[in-house]
Amino acid sequence: HVQLVESGGGSVQAGGSLRLTCVVTGNTRDYCMAWFRQTPGKQREGVASIADSGGATRYNPSIEGQFTISRDNAKNTLYLQMDSLKPEDTATYYCAANSFTCGLGSDQYAFWGQGTQVTVS
Repeated sequence: HVQLVESGGGSVQAGGSLRLTCVVTGNTRDYCMAWFRQTPGKQREGVASIADSGGATRYNPSIEGQFTISRDNAKNTLYLQMDSLKPEDTATYYCAANSFTCGLGSDQYAFWGQGTQVTVS
């Protein structure tokens, strides 16, 4: 049984940084992991994904070069380093896992965390 718990969200001024953490319970070493974000009234948007080995990453073009996804399989932890934050990055951020593909479509992911709020002013 896979459970995902995010942390690290908060309020930050524009230009600041945050690092989100997602601790995973269950064996997800062979899973693709990803971060998504969502604002009220909008669809959930894929931010970044990382393959099970941690080698292959994929980013939404809107945040490429600004955010960095990484994982530590020994610690069962997924990270999202967010730099140069902008007000439009304000959203609830979710981590997700799936065992089949590693894209940025939310319908590909079977397991989800509860979300952590990021507010940039």
